[in-house]
Amino acid sequence: MGVVVSLEDGKKGQASIGPLMELTAQDMSRVNELIISKAGSDVEMIPEVANHLISSGGKRLRPMITLAAARMFGYAAEGHVKLATSVEFMHTATLLHDDVVDESGLRRGKKTARMIWGNQASVLVGDFLLGQAFRMMVEVGSIEALDILSTAASIIAEGEVMQLVAAQNLETTEDEYLAVIRAKTAALFSAAAEVGPVIASASRAERAALRSYGTNLGLAFQLIDDALDYGGNAKDLGKNVGDDFREGKVTLPVILCYRRGSADERQFWKASIEEGRADDASLEKAVGLMSRYNAIGDTIARARHFGDIARDALAPLKETPQKSALLEVIDFCVNRVS
Repeated sequence: MGVVVSLEDGKKGQASIGPLMELTAQDMSRVNELIISKAGSDVEMIPEVANHLISSGGKRLRPMITLAAARMFGYAAEGHVKLATSVEFMHTATLLHDDVVDESGLRRGKKTARMIWGNQASVLVGDFLLGQAFRMMVEVGSIEALDILSTAASIIAEGEVMQLVAAQNLETTEDEYLAVIRAKTAALFSAAAEVGPVIASASRAERAALRSYGTNLGLAFQLIDDALDYGGNAKDLGKNVGDDFREGKVTLPVILCYRRGSADERQFWKASIEEGRADDASLEKAVGLMSRYNAIGDTIARARHFGDIARDALAPLKETPQKSALLEVIDFCVNRVS
């Protein structure tokens, strides 16, 4: 199955987020300081829960995209730091909420907050971080940026509900699933990319280019995550391999496998996903079926397709170090399996 590429430094000759990290290092230092400051509270449990996830080694790809997209169009003020921090807080809040909904036990290789402090604390601290995110958006003073990020927050919530409806439903179509991840994952990538050019007073065409880039990068990113659940390893994934399968998640590899399989094989998927009989032996069989029907390969092919759309979105823009780094992020995301 797939091999996972290092999340920090791609192997020699492979794509890496290194150039993006280097370009945004100074701004990210300020973002990290703001994260620590804004995650603080006199209510002791709030910083404990927030810092548990914030300090657990995430790549912070979304805020780096915001910073690079602003600098790409010559932005020289301070607002991009607050917007990037807002984006990261929105992402962190969704992770806290997701882990409760999915009843997850592991996140980025550590126990989830809900396993330590309980579901109630995880949900409420997520709400606190969303509140702090919106306060920072208001401080920036851009109604357009506020509109983009607040709309994204609403779409993400809709995506969560859509996923809940689709959960353990093997009749979910590929189009329906893509609609879920477009809302649940791609919406924040899209907003993170678009708010940079917005505050930099870029043209409508330039804004649209970054919005398209973010949307399609997000779709590619999520589809590769779906593939990795059946072909990665726990250390690099930050979760147990097969977690999606055990939790009864209907992801694209499952949808493809179910539709291509025989009647007996569809009964296996129903027992595993819909009836919750997903043990280690079932996972092994599921991986075998994915190989038989090329479900992983086709999921990766779709991810590469969306990566190509993201690349084409940036093509008309002038050449800058930021553009080059954002293009390499596409390759990094889709080449996490090989």
